[in-house]
Amino acid sequence: MSRRGPKHFAKLAFVLADTDEPSDTAMSHFRDRILTAGPGDELLALWRRKLTAWDFEQSPAWSATAPRTPERRAEVYEKLAFGADLRKALDAAAPVHTEPGPVTISREFRPWYTRDQAANRSFYWPSYERLLRRKGWNDAAVSGLDEAAHAVVERLADPTRDDPYGARGLVVGYVQSGKTANFTGVTAKAIDAGYRLVIVLGGTLNLLRGQTQRRLDMELIGQENILGAADPNDPDALVDIDYQDDEDWPAKFVSFGARPSVLGAFDIERLTSRDRDYMALERGISALEFEKPDRTRPLYDPANLHAARARVMVVKKNKSVLEKLVKDLKKMGPILGEIPALIIDDESDQASVNTTDPKKWEDGKVTRTAINGQISKLLQLLPRAQYVGYTATPFANVFIDPGDEEDLFPRDFLISLPRPTDYMGVQDFHDLDTVEDAEGEAEDRHVRGIYDSTGDRLQEALDAFMLTGALKLYREAHGVPSGPFRHHTMLVHESVRMAEHAALAQRIHTMWRDAAHTGPEGHARLESLFHKDFHTYVDDSLPNPTTYAELKPHVSNARQLINRGGTPVIVVNGESERDYAQPDLDFDRTPNVWKILVGGTKLSRGFTVEGLTITYYRRTTQQADTLMQMGRWFGFRPGYRDLVRLYIGREESLGRGRNAKTVDLYEAFEAICRDEELFRAELARYAPLVDGHPQVTPAQIPPLVAQHLPWVKPSARNKMFNAELVEVRSPGKPIEPAAYPQDARMTARNTERWKPVLSAVSATPTTCLLLPDATSPLSRSFQAATTVVSHAQLLSILSSLEWEDGNVLAPHLNYLSQLDGRLSKVDDWLVIVPQRTPRNRIEASVLDQGPFSLFRRGRQSGKASFGRISGLEHRLYAQQLIDRPDSVSTGGSSPALGATRGVVLLYPVVEASHDDDVKAVAATGAATTERVIMAFTVIPPKAAIDTKQRLVRFQTRDSTRPDAVIINAL
Repeated sequence: MSRRGPKHFAKLAFVLADTDEPSDTAMSHFRDRILTAGPGDELLALWRRKLTAWDFEQSPAWSATAPRTPERRAEVYEKLAFGADLRKALDAAAPVHTEPGPVTISREFRPWYTRDQAANRSFYWPSYERLLRRKGWNDAAVSGLDEAAHAVVERLADPTRDDPYGARGLVVGYVQSGKTANFTGVTAKAIDAGYRLVIVLGGTLNLLRGQTQRRLDMELIGQENILGAADPNDPDALVDIDYQDDEDWPAKFVSFGARPSVLGAFDIERLTSRDRDYMALERGISALEFEKPDRTRPLYDPANLHAARARVMVVKKNKSVLEKLVKDLKKMGPILGEIPALIIDDESDQASVNTTDPKKWEDGKVTRTAINGQISKLLQLLPRAQYVGYTATPFANVFIDPGDEEDLFPRDFLISLPRPTDYMGVQDFHDLDTVEDAEGEAEDRHVRGIYDSTGDRLQEALDAFMLTGALKLYREAHGVPSGPFRHHTMLVHESVRMAEHAALAQRIHTMWRDAAHTGPEGHARLESLFHKDFHTYVDDSLPNPTTYAELKPHVSNARQLINRGGTPVIVVNGESERDYAQPDLDFDRTPNVWKILVGGTKLSRGFTVEGLTITYYRRTTQQADTLMQMGRWFGFRPGYRDLVRLYIGREESLGRGRNAKTVDLYEAFEAICRDEELFRAELARYAPLVDGHPQVTPAQIPPLVAQHLPWVKPSARNKMFNAELVEVRSPGKPIEPAAYPQDARMTARNTERWKPVLSAVSATPTTCLLLPDATSPLSRSFQAATTVVSHAQLLSILSSLEWEDGNVLAPHLNYLSQLDGRLSKVDDWLVIVPQRTPRNRIEASVLDQGPFSLFRRGRQSGKASFGRISGLEHRLYAQQLIDRPDSVSTGGSSPALGATRGVVLLYPVVEASHDDDVKAVAATGAATTERVIMAFTVIPPKAAIDTKQRLVRFQTRDSTRPDAVIINAL
């Protein structure tokens, strides 16, 4: 049964049998074998694998049913002509996996990579598939990777096509979720299909590049290609061959049994090794001279292509390294136009994106950053090169200008990988569906907040590291496979400053030394933590001690492992590559890394911290992609996921001086995780084909990034020049424009638009009572004129206002316009027109209404924007009403606001530096409309939001279509 689909099994069995006549007896034997098979039966395992593959196959020619559905499975059984008893037995052995698969947004493409074509030339992919199964991957995981990798390769250009085309794509995974496995699968399938030059851009550090090289060597390239012609039994022949000091060589490195070329396939030549980045072609240009059996035909002709060796290099994203590569390739001449190449960019949002400011480009000519420029040159030199970026934080990539043909916008496809089975991610640390302010199960199990009231909890975190190490040793002693416990680590991330890392490491070293974990006081602390925390949340399916006394013998062993080498602490930062070459940090060559890692940014991107169990995190940042990449506690934790703890700052300072604020990092992580899920949901919304065609292409998708917290930007400023703010949703938060028009006639027209509200304001002032709060222990009050206007009336006024240099209110109006019941329902608005204190009050009528207090405000130096419009007490009072919608204002005359009423603070403002200027405007008792700016603050109800809680969205500008509407997704 090929990947063409299932066939009538009895008929197929007869055709393949040696008998002359079909036999019911043979089928009954098969049925009995399946019905009586045990869990380890080889025949049942084969059927389980085949059924899963058919279940997962995307858009096969043999089926119109959706993958991963009971309908697909039923169709498979119909085609096999299996009866009810067989179906029941096979369903029990191989249940239908209904979890979502990869989501693909794609241009239409030339179909070339069919399942049959892939099967006809398949050597490295089956080898990789077998290795994954040996590593313990189940059928669903292997089939899922197969489908995701196939989806990428089929959207690359046919390597044998006559006209060159370079596809551009992006694969979005989760932080530490196995993206390397996906691009290893893509590489295996691509070289099987005919791609003969693979360039993997493997991070910005030798450490990261070396990690990627090792993975590809171990799982794809294999022993025979690494050794070449060297005799593995001759020590002298192995002198210059890497991995001879590697703990996993050769046992865990894939082996084909002989050189692939001897087996009828083709060899892979490595142009880089574990310890050597690309410096220059070691054998000169000849290293890239492809052999051609028929020299009259181009390399991409099938007669030549499938006989040629593949070349693979893993290159650091470094300007000088890439320049050397580009320089060498330029020497190759016309052959470059014949080479089907694949460029895989790991962590493609780091260094690869052009971050120069378009406003600073000279004469409109694009200026590129160093790495972006070199990647662009590579793509120009290799017209048959395909570019596929991999990232967990795609926001910078989707903000690339789609109109820049030489840049890296994923114009051909964008694939969102599903959350892998057994992956420990946001849902394990955040209770996304729990009641607000209520601590839920995930938070209870894994999160330990650091507040001012708790102290820094660093000693507790260190004790937790010791305790979990002992628990791992206990489990190993009671039969749990020790592989996942080989490494045991703690990550401490407080700052980006290297000097602070050194000081913190010294402090931890001192605390660890003084902790006396194996003394009476230390054991008492550990026993208390065991019963208070870990004993409560252990996984009952694993062996666990019932008392600390059972665990106590393992504490000493854990301490010895952690102290090995003289210190429990390793500093890892960006001072030099030497910091990453420490033996105690080499997870590949060191048998047991049991250490506390102190570091910053370099520990937060691409670097896999093996065995990570305890994280202590207090570093603040304003970039969502940076924050997400620091989430090293996400990943796979087999055998110890119940022991994982995150100590995280809940009241951390961000900024300095007047701009300083306190932020909750746990809340920030939850917000950006919601952003990521909403982005994936946007992709899934448009993924289904309509009549066999894509609904939208990547360039048409609104690359709108949700943002739950105003202080977290989706990406660094220099990556966002092509991002345009589309919508701001502000439930329970003030909307306060600052840049009012300076043109007198425009000001006059805007003031006149507020006349219906001014005429409805009550002549009898209301006392507004502000209850004691953090700003004052005393109650305060002020007088104000008030009225209530309908939502439609307020929206009409706000929509008609004029603005200079673009409508600054537009993103807010996109939100407010949906509060008619589409997004949420707001019935009306309480309008508050505050009065100044009697001593400072300057009054005048406006449009024959009033009188009203006139407020003096000044624009910021050199800007059209005013400073804060609303007064502090006014704003606090309005916020008090919003925050307590069901409370009556005690002592004041304001009724309960209710859940469907918002608040508007409305100010007749005179632009002036002194009160005398305001008095001059009010001299006649009537202020002219061109001198009065009707400034306002709008605070929607807290309930004015949908269940997604999305607050801010952006879209990308396309320089070739400046006026184009991408798509309305509001």
